[in-house]
Amino acid sequence: MRLFADSASDLPKEFFEKENVELFPLRVHIGNEEFEDIRTIHSLKVYEAIRNDIRPKTSQVSPDEMLNAFEQLAKDDEEGFYIAFSSELSGTYGTAMMASEQVREEYPDLKLTVLDSKLASLGYGMLVKEAVKLRSQGHPLKEIIERIRFMADHTESLFTVEDLDYMAKGGRISKGSAFVGGLLNIKPLLHVENGKLVPIEKLRGRKKVVKRIVELMEERGEQLEKQIISISHGDDEEFANLMKEAIEEQFHPKNVEVYMIGSVIAAHTGPGTLAVFFQNKLNS
Repeated sequence: MRLFADSASDLPKEFFEKENVELFPLRVHIGNEEFEDIRTIHSLKVYEAIRNDIRPKTSQVSPDEMLNAFEQLAKDDEEGFYIAFSSELSGTYGTAMMASEQVREEYPDLKLTVLDSKLASLGYGMLVKEAVKLRSQGHPLKEIIERIRFMADHTESLFTVEDLDYMAKGGRISKGSAFVGGLLNIKPLLHVENGKLVPIEKLRGRKKVVKRIVELMEERGEQLEKQIISISHGDDEEFANLMKEAIEEQFHPKNVEVYMIGSVIAAHTGPGTLAVFFQNKLNS
C-alpha cells in the first residue's frame, strides 16, 4: 500500500524518506524564483523574505506530478491513499480528485482513496504519521481510511499569529474577520472549523495566550494524558517551548512534538505563529 501526502503537512523531508511516504510539494514563489516546498526550500528562507518585506506567494501541487503518481499506482496494481491539505485552504484536494478521475478513464480499476483532511500543518501531519503507523502494523487499507477519517473529524487546531491582516491579505481568512494587534501586543486566537480558519478571541501577551490554550485543551480534549500532542511554530522556539512546558505540566501527555512550520503555511501565517493540535475524541 502506498501513502501520499503533500507538504502542507509540515513534516520534515527525512520523515517522507524514512517512512516511504510519497511527497506532493506545493510551490513557493519568492520574487522571480520558484521552489518546491520541502524539496528545494526551507521555511527559514520564507521567514527571512517576510522580515525583509518581501511577500512570498504559493501555488498548489503540480497536476502532472499527481497524474504521473496515480498512473504509476494503477500500472503497478497497488492500493493508494492520499491524505490531502484542507480543501478550504488550497485547491490541491480538488486537483487530486480531477487527476484521479482522469487516470480512471484509462485505468478503471485504480485503487486510490483521496481524503480531505480539512486540516493544515501538524494537525494534518498527525494524520499522516498515524497512517504510517497503522500501515506498519499491517492494518488493511479500509481500516486505515476509517481510522484516519475519524481522527480528522476529531482533531482540534488552536493557534495564534502576530497579525491577522497578513492572513487576510493572503486570502486565508476574510478581511472582515481580521483584527490588528500591533502595538498593543494583542494576540488573536483562532481555530479550524470545517476546514476554515476562524478567529475565536483576542488576548494580550504570550502568557495569556498559553494559559487560554491550556484552558481550551482542558475543555475540548479527551484523555490528553494518552495523546501525542503536536506544536508547530513560526521560527519561534522560545514561544513553542513555553507552550510545551505548560502542556506537559498540566496534562502529562505521552509526548509533545515540536516542529517548525513549513514554507507554504509560513508564507500565509508569517513569523511568530504558534499552533497546538490534539484530539477531542479518541478512537477506541
